[in-house]
This record gives sequence, C-alpha cells and structure tokens, in this order.
Amino acid sequence: MDLLDDIRAHRGSPGVRVWWLGQSGFLVHWNGRYLLLDPYLSDSLTKKYENTDKPHVRMKPLVVDPARLGMIDVVTSSHNHTDHLDAETLNPLRAANPGLQMVIPEANRAFVATRLGSDPNWPVGLNDGESKQIGPFKFHAIASAHEELDRTPEGLFPYLGYVVEIGGFMLYHPGDCVLYSGLPEKLKCFSIDLAMLPINGSLRQRHVAGNFWGREAAQLAKDGGIRLVIPCHYDMFEFNTVTPDEFIEHCERLGQPYRILTGGGVLQIGA
Repeated sequence: MDLLDDIRAHRGSPGVRVWWLGQSGFLVHWNGRYLLLDPYLSDSLTKKYENTDKPHVRMKPLVVDPARLGMIDVVTSSHNHTDHLDAETLNPLRAANPGLQMVIPEANRAFVATRLGSDPNWPVGLNDGESKQIGPFKFHAIASAHEELDRTPEGLFPYLGYVVEIGGFMLYHPGDCVLYSGLPEKLKCFSIDLAMLPINGSLRQRHVAGNFWGREAAQLAKDGGIRLVIPCHYDMFEFNTVTPDEFIEHCERLGQPYRILTGGGVLQIGA
C-alpha cells in the first residue's frame, strides 16, 4: 500500500500510529492530528556532497514527497544538521500546511529562520528541561549530546531530544545523541512507551558527529525503562550506516522489547 493511502486509511484509528520515513524522520498520528519528527524527505545532501570526498549516496528511495503531506499540524527539528533541518523538506511542508507549527531548540532560532527564510518568531523554541503544549502534543525537551553536551554562551543547548506526550502515551525522539551521564535517569522519569533511537554509531573516519551504537541504544532503552524501542538513522547514506544486527542481539540479550521497521513501515501502540 502507498504510504499516503496507509495514512488516509488509518486517519480514524484508535491509539498512536508511527511511520518511519527514513533516517530519523517519523510521522506520528493520534486522533486525526499529525506530528512530523525531524523529517528528511529530499536529496539535498546527495546533491550537496556529489563529487566530494564525502558523497552521500542514498540507499533507499524517498518514501513520500513532502509537498503531498498536507495534513501536518507540528514539525520538529532537534538540531541544525541538514538531515534534521532540511529546507527542501520543510519549505514544501510549510506551503502545504499554512497553519504548520514548528518546535526547535531555542539556541537555533536565528539559524532556522535564515535557512528556511521564515519569520524568526514563527518557531516554538525550547531548552533543556522546558515543556510546551502545542495542540494535543506536549513537548518536554531533554539535552542531547552530539557528540558533546554543547551549550551556547547564553547557556542554551543546540541539540535537543523531545519527549512527546500525546493521548496518554510518551514518545522519545533524541534527534542525534550519544550516551552521557544521567540520560537514563532523565528518561526513566517520563515512563516512556516508545523510543526512536539512532544506532549508526560513531567512527572518526566518517568525519561526521556520531550516535549511539546498537548495543548502547539497547542498553539505554533498558536502563531508561522504555517499554518499546525502534532503531533509526541507518539505511540512508552508504558512508554512514550499520545493520540493526547488533541492536537486535543486545535487545534480545537484555530482554528489551523492540521493533524493526523498514522505510514507510508503521507501528501502532495502544488500542
């Protein structure tokens, strides 16, 4: 079934549905309302790095044209890297959704406005420990380390994860992140039902900031009391990917519930 057909077919479904759009992009549906988490739905990075020493050769085709997603209420960016803040994805989404709202790290407000050509006051900014309600979605910001817990001179965190509270469920999306002291304890406070964790790891020769390895994502889910975990941020670019095998092996060894999705695949929690 085409992704858009699947979305339309389940518009009235109970519970929360989550589609993986590739990389760290997820579409979340609850009660006829839609949230996009860090979508990357273009070939902008492939074009940007063509004929360089860091080609971004795409492994899987786009699952949907962002201009066709005319039902989105809120979109997030966890940080400024293009696969999490892509003008070629976000500007077609803005055109298709005139009432679209956007959640960003407050630290990145000026950068976001410049990249998207938007009013600087348009996005909703958060910092570590802050929470804001936008429609049916309540966002709780948790600092992410990519690969350090960076701060601006004003004390703002440019890399954030979001715990999203919706319909009685708690979802966690860290954007890009590596393990740091205290993160499992922060997560445990939220009693998270579903986490979407990057597993492509960190290798110096890639010349890009890294993420959890599969074993680390599995352990974080277990230590953070997360009921179900989905791996992401792999199978997008040839130079920066892994298989989910290590993640699966460690989840099974730890007794940590998990699900593996393919691009455009969907998971339902509740009802």
